[in-house]
Amino acid sequence: MTTNADIIDLLAGIAPGSPLSDVRDLRPEARRNAQRSFEALLEPADPGAFALSERYAVATFVARLHGFAEAAEFYADLLGDEAPELLDPVERAAESGRASGPYGAYREPGLAAEGSEGLRWVASDDALGGRLGAALTHAHLLVFRPREARPDALRALVSAGWGADDIVSLSQLVAFLSFQLRVAWGLRALSAHHSARSAA
Repeated sequence: MTTNADIIDLLAGIAPGSPLSDVRDLRPEARRNAQRSFEALLEPADPGAFALSERYAVATFVARLHGFAEAAEFYADLLGDEAPELLDPVERAAESGRASGPYGAYREPGLAAEGSEGLRWVASDDALGGRLGAALTHAHLLVFRPREARPDALRALVSAGWGADDIVSLSQLVAFLSFQLRVAWGLRALSAHHSARSAA
């Protein structure tokens, strides 16, 4: 489990009382909701069948796919506390699943020309196990091919042992991570810009 630190501040490298922390304080509800979402999706009091180790594995994988090293290391630390045997398989999966996307075909005829082909990744490392492998495959789909998230993708999760509630939680987790990582990355960029201006 993590401390009570604001996770977006932590990932963005924002110190309490800094100018960017003050900027975030201007939207207190947004700050609280982001933190509550982290706690609900990544550190629930009762994770149920969607184990903490699986949640941290998905988070590490998604952070690696986004190329956010600091966030990937943060989630890998949590994963290492829960299931250290998964660290290497998840890192290998992220390396093999690296892409630049988004990809996929539009269903709408008028947008068909804007579709693009790219990596269609499926977890193949036996060390992940079928259930986690299916979760990472689904996470990769949502990150790089969200417009192709169709019923057959959900059926693959069901076949791997995922129940309906946990499939919803998994999809919510990937969506939240995409939001969290983008916000933290943007704040890092603003912090670097502010530091460069101050130095000048």
